[in-house]
Amino acid sequence: MYQAHFALKELPFGITPDTSYFFHSASAQAALNTLLVACRAGEGFIKITGEVGTGKTILCRKFLACLALEQFHTAYIPNPMLEPAALLLALAEELEVKLAEQHAEQGQHNQHHIFKAINRRLIQIASTGKRVVLCIDEAQAMPIATLEALRLLTNLETEKRKLLQIVLFGQPELDKKLALQEIRQLAQRITFQYHLQGFDLPQTELFLAHRLHIAGYQGTELFDPAARRALHQASRGVPRLINILAHKSLMASFGRGLPQVGVQQVLAASRDTPAASLSIWQRWFGPFAWRLHLACCLLSTTTWLPAMLRLAEGSA
Repeated sequence: MYQAHFALKELPFGITPDTSYFFHSASAQAALNTLLVACRAGEGFIKITGEVGTGKTILCRKFLACLALEQFHTAYIPNPMLEPAALLLALAEELEVKLAEQHAEQGQHNQHHIFKAINRRLIQIASTGKRVVLCIDEAQAMPIATLEALRLLTNLETEKRKLLQIVLFGQPELDKKLALQEIRQLAQRITFQYHLQGFDLPQTELFLAHRLHIAGYQGTELFDPAARRALHQASRGVPRLINILAHKSLMASFGRGLPQVGVQQVLAASRDTPAASLSIWQRWFGPFAWRLHLACCLLSTTTWLPAMLRLAEGSA
């Protein structure tokens, strides 16, 4: 790969949610602050939404890493496309609940026993002075019945506070699901929420510099100004797309033996990425191609003069 060529210690633009690369953008920092304040206040439901690729998963992992282990017991469910009983079993496993073998089988008639076992475990954890926080990623995929089971879990409480706090991370489709009449009670219990935004151009430039710095780059600007603008336009400021396009751009520059990434490499990366914005081609090549065509026509009297004469005759 291009690590040695650009004097990097590791690849800077991976799409795995590595918290060491967490970028404290204005939106991500506001979301993280919302999560920490809400959890320390003991709120029941918290919701974080954002479009695909805006950094919900890495935010979730950063949030869990920020929680002091002596104060919180954390649980994480990355795939919530589960029926209610299966979700309860997943939560029980995260909380290290020991279930009797006959109750560990999935089924509607066992939900009551699993629920009671979880309740006993939550009370046990609360007696040690800890709070339990459950983070659910991709929450927009949860079935309606499973969301209702989650609401019932937040009914578990002492006289002082909730036994379980739940944080939902999901795409905007989660809001549409929560607006349904049959789960309106859950929507009313969401006391804190935040919607993640993409980056503007200055934040995109800082994001690139941040990841390159973490990866060990110590040289001059690796992406020239035109490349940075092109990358921002093609990615629409979406962090995941920035990573994909930056990685491909570095590969293109390495393939040509270039010391820096220029706009041509970003455009080549964008052509190879279906999710990249097509408007960049109109901005960079559309006007140029039109002017080139016009210049060629004006320089060619065999093309331009007869065309103008025919136009004049037609007007007459």
